[in-house]
Amino acid sequence: MSPHRGAFVVGDHVQLRGPKNTLHTITLEAGGEFHTHKGVIPHDALLGVPEGSTVATDSGISYLALRPLLGDFVLSMARGAAIIYPKDAAHIVAIADIAPGHTVMEAGVGSGSLSMSLLRAIGDKGKLLSIERRSEFAEIAKANVQMFFGEMPAQWSVEIGDFEDRALEQDPESVDRVVLDMLAPWECVDAVSHALIPGGVVTIYVATVTQLSRVVEAFRVTGRYTEPYSEEVLIRPWHVEGLAVRPEHRMIGHTGFVVTTRLLAPGAVLPETKRRVAKPEYSEEDVELWTPGATGQRHGSDKKIRQTLRQAQARATRSRKASE
Repeated sequence: MSPHRGAFVVGDHVQLRGPKNTLHTITLEAGGEFHTHKGVIPHDALLGVPEGSTVATDSGISYLALRPLLGDFVLSMARGAAIIYPKDAAHIVAIADIAPGHTVMEAGVGSGSLSMSLLRAIGDKGKLLSIERRSEFAEIAKANVQMFFGEMPAQWSVEIGDFEDRALEQDPESVDRVVLDMLAPWECVDAVSHALIPGGVVTIYVATVTQLSRVVEAFRVTGRYTEPYSEEVLIRPWHVEGLAVRPEHRMIGHTGFVVTTRLLAPGAVLPETKRRVAKPEYSEEDVELWTPGATGQRHGSDKKIRQTLRQAQARATRSRKASE
C-alpha cells in the first residue's frame, strides 16, 4: 500500500476542483474524457502531468488536479451503511493509539470508511479483522477499499458473522485494539475481555445518548476496565480573508460519540475514584425503560443497497482495468 507520488498515470484517482470549488473525482483511462457543463477534459491531458497542476476544458475553463485525500474519497464513495466521518475516524485512530504492527478487531465494517483509516494506521505488518453481519455491506466495503488502495490489502480480513462469537474464538489476549461500531456493543463486553490484551484499548462509536449511557455502564460494572472516557468531535471552520476573520455560519457538528477504555490485568482492582453520581442506584430495567426504540438503525432499502453494491463494484472494476 505504497502512496502514489509523482505524475499522474493510468488508473490514478484524480480530484478536479472547478471555478466554484466544485469537486469531481475521476479515474484516469487512456483515451477517456470527463464531461462538465464547462466543457470536456481529455484524460490524456492529465497523464504525465505533475500533481497540483491545472488543466483546461476545451472551452478554456481551468481545473486544479490533485489526488484525493482519504477524507475526500470517503465522502464521495458508494455507501451501503452510514459511514464514520473522517473527523471521527481520525480521532478513533489517535485516541486508541493504533500503530504499525497492531492486531485490531473491528465490529461493523459498514461501507469501509473506518477500515481504510485503520489499515493505514497498522501498516503492512499489522492485522485488521473486520466482522460484518450483512454480506452486502461487506462487499461494498471491499469494493471501496480496493478502489482506494488499488488492491486488496493483504493484512485485512473481512468475515461475515457475529462479532461476539468471532472474538470468543480468538486466542486469549491476542488482540491489541478493538473498535466497536455496532447497534448493541454492551452485549460484547465479555467477548472483548477474552480477546484483548491487558492494557489494550477498546473504542466504541455510538450514535445516540441512550446507547452511550448503556455501553458506558456495561463496561464500568465489570470492574475490569478503566473508567470509560466519553466524548464527541466537533469541527468549526473559520472564514479568513484579510481582517475579516470569523467563524463560518455552518459547522460539522454531532455525528456520534466515542467511548474509550482499557482492560486491566487479571485480578487487578481499579483504585477507587470519586465521581459525582446523580442516581446512585438503578437497575438494568431502569436502563431498558429509557432505551426502547432509541438504538434502532436505519438502513436503505434492499433495492438501494443492491444498487450501491453494483456502483461500488463497477468503480473498483474500472479502476483495476484502467491500471492493467
